[in-house]
Amino acid sequence: MAELDIQISVEEGDWPSEEQLQALAERVLGAAATHLKKHEKQPFPKMATELSLVFTDDASIREINAEWRSQDKATNVLSFPAFPLQPGGKPGPMLGDIIIARETVQRESVDLEKSFDDHLTHLMVHGFLHLFGYDHMNNSEAERMEGLETRILASLGLSDPYAGQDPI
Repeated sequence: MAELDIQISVEEGDWPSEEQLQALAERVLGAAATHLKKHEKQPFPKMATELSLVFTDDASIREINAEWRSQDKATNVLSFPAFPLQPGGKPGPMLGDIIIARETVQRESVDLEKSFDDHLTHLMVHGFLHLFGYDHMNNSEAERMEGLETRILASLGLSDPYAGQDPI
């Protein structure tokens, strides 16, 4: 994939193999990058920008969430941009890190009545957009980000994860 250099690390938890996660990440984040480039005119550097996907468990992500966000609880996904980026800004050689917690993804997929892979796909896209400066701190930001997520997921054959919900 010309735009992205995806590095995978399975640190904790009962995840699929690194090869399976790499294939999923390349398909999902490749589609997200293509969508941003084509529909949002997102520039990319000539050399692939590197991002890491860290797959862990609830205990580890809880520690990270407490340290970096002062929220002492597990969460599904955390994103840490290497450098501040506004939507439409050109990333540098390092895009950032996305960390995903296995138990939370599993719990949420059951609660949402979605397959684990479909929910994981959504969270990868969500975390990826955060690295590009998209956010959901207010309604207008949430509508923009959720709209992008929905269109990217549709390009992957997945339904709108926000159908029937107010923006977060």
